[in-house]
Amino acid sequence: MNVREQTVNAIRILSAEAIQKANSGHPGLPLGSAPIGYELFSEFLKFNPKDPKWDDRDRFILSAGHGSMLLYSLLYLFGYDISKEDIMNFRQLGYKTPGHPEYGHTPGVETTTGPLGQGIANAVGMAMAEAHLAAIFNREGFPIVDHYTYALCGDGCLEEGISYEACAFAGSNKLGKLILFYDDNDITIEGDTDVTFTEDIPTRFKAQGWQVLKVDDANDLDAIKRAVRKAKADKEHPSIIICKSVIGYGSPLAGSESCHGAPLGEENLKKTKEFFGWNYPPFEVPDEVLDHCRTIARKGAAKQGKWKRLFKEYAVAYPDLAALYKEYMSKDLPDLKNMQSLFEFAKPDATRGTSSTVLNKLAEIIPNMIGGSADLGPSNKSVMKKYKDFSASDKSGSNVHFGIREHAMAAIANGLQLHGGLRAYCATFFIFTDYMKNAMRLSALMHLPVTYILTHDSIGVGEDGPTHEPVEQLIALRSIPNMKVYRPADGKETAAAWISALTGNCPTCLVLTRQNLPQYENSGLDALKGGYILSDSKKPVPDVILIGTGSEVEQCMQAKDILATKGVDARVVSMPCMEEFEKQPLAYKESVLPSDVKARVCVEAGSPYSWYKYAGDYGEIIAMNSFGASAPAKQLFELFGFTADNIVEKAFRSINKL
Repeated sequence: MNVREQTVNAIRILSAEAIQKANSGHPGLPLGSAPIGYELFSEFLKFNPKDPKWDDRDRFILSAGHGSMLLYSLLYLFGYDISKEDIMNFRQLGYKTPGHPEYGHTPGVETTTGPLGQGIANAVGMAMAEAHLAAIFNREGFPIVDHYTYALCGDGCLEEGISYEACAFAGSNKLGKLILFYDDNDITIEGDTDVTFTEDIPTRFKAQGWQVLKVDDANDLDAIKRAVRKAKADKEHPSIIICKSVIGYGSPLAGSESCHGAPLGEENLKKTKEFFGWNYPPFEVPDEVLDHCRTIARKGAAKQGKWKRLFKEYAVAYPDLAALYKEYMSKDLPDLKNMQSLFEFAKPDATRGTSSTVLNKLAEIIPNMIGGSADLGPSNKSVMKKYKDFSASDKSGSNVHFGIREHAMAAIANGLQLHGGLRAYCATFFIFTDYMKNAMRLSALMHLPVTYILTHDSIGVGEDGPTHEPVEQLIALRSIPNMKVYRPADGKETAAAWISALTGNCPTCLVLTRQNLPQYENSGLDALKGGYILSDSKKPVPDVILIGTGSEVEQCMQAKDILATKGVDARVVSMPCMEEFEKQPLAYKESVLPSDVKARVCVEAGSPYSWYKYAGDYGEIIAMNSFGASAPAKQLFELFGFTADNIVEKAFRSINKL
């Protein structure tokens, strides 16, 4: 047995042993796909395990994240900062080998995967980022951005709708440096794919503009090598390499769903080792295998050294471009808080409009912004007017036409952000976050500062009716840990929301109106605190506090004036971002919402469930307890009680409870 075959078997056995010891995991994929992983890492992948974040490394994404032990075995053998103890403690607390790959937790893991299909879309975003940066920075003789994005998926990934969306986008935009391995083993949890998945995959991908390559036996290392070479030779089309494999190869459970998501069992593991002639103690790998893998890894380090020397020459030949490249790769930003021009708005405007104004001012000073809409750019007002469009023929453009592909759009934006060097945003109607939710959740899980521009934020959508009027979406997004949800009341709050989005370490949702709103004199940077006093009472202690977000702040301000004529002194608090308000010191929160002021009215044209902690036992909540309706927006706000008069009535009701 040569060292290549021995290394493939080491990947298989390490994976099976770790899963058996954990009594939990998915051995089928690692046993079947180990040759794919080995051939990629040993012959093609450009990487340096000592510097896993090297800019010009190739990216490898295990979209079928349940097969995580395949990736961990590869990373361990090829010298990443993963120890034998990590392998031995697969799925255990405190180790670098969680059940599914987690970005930021395990060196060498490029993105968090597990929800099927997400990794494919992330890979599309990374390939897009590489193409975009290459178009901007590369010059003849200086390919400083020149790497591939590889992904490995299974039947489940391709069954998910997000894969159709993402792969269609990749084909349309000719992302030729994207290579997808398809572990074609015909098995899912419920058994043979004949019952659910009989489509012609080669024809599907060809129709989507991909090069289609086949490997009839996934154990044939040379065939895999030939296929990858053909894939790399075609720069015009992304490539899928369909590798016919056997799930659980080499085990008594080979070809059966029984080995998909459960350990082999001690007796079956023993027989698997016998099949491969593996006579080493548990978790032991022969020295020749480790030496072989570490030698390959050192070649990767040498490639990085060569790239560094090339960049030094590039900096001499193109000093301005080199400086711009460093600016792209840096996380530093100008002092946005002190840029007064971001906070200048002359007249009432929808917050989608003020967002557009801010976005375009930011684009003038932050060159590496990239993003677009799911075919709603004119409605979302998400276009950077001085930038070109990203396309198959011009990848230097920064405005992206994602098409009507909300789910893939969000996951592609994650990939753009993960790649490095770019600041990603995407846009759609707020109601369609339901299509995007899984990718948005992963943004939060990975601490990715993706900005989501979400317009048409309430029953203010009006005539389009309840199918397009968000009700429960605010509470859904607010419930995601590490997600900021801003619903600004005017232009200055919108500017603050953008600043918060660009300077944070988590995703931010900008929930914006279609209808015009007034500009308030006292709004501004205080919105960065999430909640603040927009208009205070004349008394040291107000009689009632009116709390609103977005468009409903206007009705709160009107109600304050009416209450004053009735001898009631009200404070108006704008609460554009609950998540940021909750981070503030207790003393600040108490100064805004004094605990001894029990009379309160909370007003928001969405679900009431966010508001009970702020309303307290005596407060009133004006919110949506039903779906909306189809009618002009003004009529709907009156119908559902979002009026100054109703706020006044609820204020007296709250006061009278005391």
